[in-house]
Amino acid sequence: MEYIALLMFVVVCLVLLLGYPVALSLAGTALIFAGLGSVFNIFEPAFLTALPSRIYGVMNNQTLLAVPLFVFMGAMLERSKIAENLLNAMSVLFGRFNGGLGISVTLVGMLLAASTGIVGATVVTMGLLSLPTMLKRGYNPQFSTGIICATGTLGQIIPPSIALVLLGDVLSSAYQKAQLQMGIFSPETVSVGDLFAGAVIPGLILVFLYMLYCLIYAYLKPNEVPSLTPQDIKEIQGNRSKTSLMLSALVPPLLLMFAVLGSILLGFATPTEAAGVGAMGAVILALFQKQLSRENLIAVMQSTVKITSMVFLILIGASLFSLVFRGFGGEELVQGFFEGMPGGVVGATLIVMLVIFLLGFILDFIEITFVVVPIVAPILLAMGLDPIWLGIMIAINLQTSFLTPPFGFALFYLRGVADKAIKTSAIYRGVIPFILMQLLLLLALAKWPELITWLPSVIYG
Repeated sequence: MEYIALLMFVVVCLVLLLGYPVALSLAGTALIFAGLGSVFNIFEPAFLTALPSRIYGVMNNQTLLAVPLFVFMGAMLERSKIAENLLNAMSVLFGRFNGGLGISVTLVGMLLAASTGIVGATVVTMGLLSLPTMLKRGYNPQFSTGIICATGTLGQIIPPSIALVLLGDVLSSAYQKAQLQMGIFSPETVSVGDLFAGAVIPGLILVFLYMLYCLIYAYLKPNEVPSLTPQDIKEIQGNRSKTSLMLSALVPPLLLMFAVLGSILLGFATPTEAAGVGAMGAVILALFQKQLSRENLIAVMQSTVKITSMVFLILIGASLFSLVFRGFGGEELVQGFFEGMPGGVVGATLIVMLVIFLLGFILDFIEITFVVVPIVAPILLAMGLDPIWLGIMIAINLQTSFLTPPFGFALFYLRGVADKAIKTSAIYRGVIPFILMQLLLLLALAKWPELITWLPSVIYG
């Protein structure tokens, strides 16, 4: 009977590949298997009685309240021309060097990631703003599309990240469950703030690797990433001085970053409270930028409702799926598989990371977070892994799902706004070096876990 649970998981993946909505695919497949299992007396329908309490728990979860607030903040900043001002300032600062536009895109992507936390918005915004400029200045299309896609995904790991909010909630439940299985009846907790702190250093390392790649590429192929001419820089700078341009572009997002991320890391606010501050701060910035129109506000609210509804509907579908999966004995099967694996916790972790990486080719990070992580995380945590380390490793692994062909969402986002003259194959080839850099970072974090655990221990230890 246990193998029916694995069959159900395979069927869900196949249904998703056919293009059906994620939430309905998860819930529908689970209900079909539950119905067939009840008919053949291999599934106990009483498992489904827990669904109402699970849905109520989702709706009553204070941590998940941060999701719509962060989405609102990101959508509002997207329309307040913050990205355009940042890109102009960075282009003036670094444009005189070969590969300077690539470094500018990386830094702007980092600041947007720390301000919005939404991958799609960042990729689309950077694609519309920077890609035409880079191509006009003679940049290689493969390099240009690769750096835009990769920096857009920084919102997945650099806090405040919606992915870390969702992952933190799932890991919190998994960690408590693992401790109860180990006989610890006063379990410790892991919070979204812990994951935010743990993600800071790996996120900065990834930014450094991207910038290093730009410098190496510029050294090896300077003609493919030329510097801007003095006339180009003067055209971007306009009548403003360099100091004025830098201050007006950098100060607003940096203040917002400090207000949101600083309040969380310093313990002044929970992620949900900080998200509320960020949402209000984004409205104020849009007001100062003279972008707070009725049309923009309506568009931002509609976008927030759509994205939030999608996330919560997927979470409800995943809750139903996990109930049926457990009813068929899937958790016991996975646990027995891991416990009998050679290499112990190292072998189990390696297999889980490989499976998540491969699933990233066909599934979005939300499905993997809500379906796969609740199954494997309690087992790995019960084997002694640090929950913060595991969470960040999974988050970086999931980040690659945005870049891996054929279903990498960052590739689709950029393809939708890029010039039709740019071949899709060029976009696919352009992201390969960045996928390798992310895998290299995973290896480094596995070798030196202190890169993740040090900052949380200093702040919260």
